[in-house]
Amino acid sequence: MKEILGDHPAFMDTEHSSPRNYKKVLYILRHGETDYNQKGIVQGRGVNTDLNDTGRQQAQKFFEAHKHIHFDKIYTSTLKRTHQTVAYFLDKGIAWEQHSGLDELDWGENEGRPNSPDVQNSFHSITGMWTEGNYEVRFPGGESPLDVSERQREALQHILSKEDEQHVLVCMHGRAMRILLCQLTNLELRNMDSFIHQNTSLYKLGFDGERFELLAFNSIDHLEDL
Repeated sequence: MKEILGDHPAFMDTEHSSPRNYKKVLYILRHGETDYNQKGIVQGRGVNTDLNDTGRQQAQKFFEAHKHIHFDKIYTSTLKRTHQTVAYFLDKGIAWEQHSGLDELDWGENEGRPNSPDVQNSFHSITGMWTEGNYEVRFPGGESPLDVSERQREALQHILSKEDEQHVLVCMHGRAMRILLCQLTNLELRNMDSFIHQNTSLYKLGFDGERFELLAFNSIDHLEDL
């Protein structure tokens, strides 16, 4: 990924750059593990699962590592696996808002299906088309990356309009997060798979009023003891 972002204006080498004052800092977090994640089954928007024991431990570890940050607001998708991931922060009384624009990509008829060779072949075929630039392609009954990016823009405009919310925690989903990160860094959607992630991995971006800078890439330091 650094090869892609190395000369890109969104990439900030935090080891060699001076601190900046940002109007807003987004902490974009993927939800904790579910049983479906553990089995490699896509959930999308239609399968509303709970965190499993590992996911709850991941959520607690993330909280312990970041509880010192004064988050002005928490935004999540409408799916409960994101709600459960930030539950420790919500218990502190931090303001919280759900937004459907942050929901996972709808995988259509593939949602909840066992991870069979046929499902895997279908998945790789369509995501391969996305990598080739065919962003309008969707799974039967599902959404395309362009569909997701359109509803994300509404959510992003809403978040950026809240000028009093400087430090914002956003909990969402793997594929949707990749699409959003492309938007924030002005990268073509064909690069979405470059934004690697795992459950409760963190991306941090600073917004100076004009553009976003990537400050943390797939941070998983809080998971070292798991």
